[in-house]
Amino acid sequence: MPTPPKPFAGFEFMIAWRYIRAKRAEGGVSVMTWISFLGITLAVMALIATLAVRSGFRHEFVGTILGANPHATLMPLARQVEGGRIDRTLHDYDAVAEAVRAVPGVTHAYPVIRGQVMATANGRNAGVEVLGITAGDLGQIPLVAHPEQQQGRLDDFSGGVAIGMGVARELGVSVGDRIRLISPDGARTAFGTSPRVSAYEVAYIFQVGRYDIDRVRVYMPFAEAQTYFNRDGVADEIELTVADPDTVDTMVLSLTRAAGDAQVYVWTWRDSAGAFLQALKMEDNVMFIILSILVLIATMNIVSGLIMLVKNKSRDIGILRTMGLSEGSILRVFFICGASIGVAGTLAGVALGCAFAIWIDPIFAFVNWMAGGGVWDPSVRFLSTLPARLEVGDVMSAVTLSLGLSFVITIFPARRAARMNPVEALRYE
Repeated sequence: MPTPPKPFAGFEFMIAWRYIRAKRAEGGVSVMTWISFLGITLAVMALIATLAVRSGFRHEFVGTILGANPHATLMPLARQVEGGRIDRTLHDYDAVAEAVRAVPGVTHAYPVIRGQVMATANGRNAGVEVLGITAGDLGQIPLVAHPEQQQGRLDDFSGGVAIGMGVARELGVSVGDRIRLISPDGARTAFGTSPRVSAYEVAYIFQVGRYDIDRVRVYMPFAEAQTYFNRDGVADEIELTVADPDTVDTMVLSLTRAAGDAQVYVWTWRDSAGAFLQALKMEDNVMFIILSILVLIATMNIVSGLIMLVKNKSRDIGILRTMGLSEGSILRVFFICGASIGVAGTLAGVALGCAFAIWIDPIFAFVNWMAGGGVWDPSVRFLSTLPARLEVGDVMSAVTLSLGLSFVITIFPARRAARMNPVEALRYE
């Protein structure tokens, strides 16, 4: 008794290859093959490109948050002092900062003065947020010490102020120019509180890449900020960075205990950016589902092409069955036909999608040029450029989805071909 051939034998691939490249005059469906191939290629490319951009957004957004902002902030609780006034300042800020630095996982902690004022120069006005900080602590903020773009030297900070690039553009100033800061909470006199107006030289200009930072942030030497905001001998909060920002929530209790008698509460970077992170995560899931449907629609072309191929090759199927080919061999022949289109389209889509993510800057520059500029508004998206980040998990998700759908839907027309009765196939031949 002859030994049955092993599954996916060489002759099965040979027959499948002949059917795939057969022209319409020979009973093939080469046009449908190309349509299926291009559809899967474009769908996989779109999926990978979208996932890469979404990953880039998430990486850049979190990176700028962690690189230009504290990972956690110790804020004093409001308390009533003499005269019924509400006080929200830290008196022993050096001792609290020193105690917080001793908490395992904390890499740096420093006091800060914070306030909102009006900045004016060259007849222009801008609302800004002033942060009072020492020169040494400012040098510990990564994206300020090493920004995307900079003017001036950070070493000159003690003799002036450091401002964001957006503030500099709004006021029309550069390094060496002077800006005036106007605070409504100024000197207290017998007739009430008068606005405080002080002029400062711009010593350093930075651009971290986030519009909401570059457009509003001004750093002032800590001692000068204490005087300017009437915070003599106190600080508004303690900002700190940790070794692993993802685990900062687990350190809240330790940080609160380290503060000791200072009644504070801890505000982490996840508290301030949680809504944005949740929105990005939800958008990732929605975009993946939508583009998965696009891949499904593209793979459905394989089904229609195989159904036409089975109909055109019914005579061949009958002959192959009478020659001794089993139902399993016929099924595998047509499965190889459909699966090979899916594999080829997926590989081409992965190559194009990865190329799009790698060369996104020149591609986007061309699109922006074609549209006449203004496609990207950093005030809406908070980032100065369109980011893209290729991650192995995203590429593998796209590959798994495309190949899985291609293989599964190919089984149905292949089973139809395998179950075809050879007698009925050859009845009218």
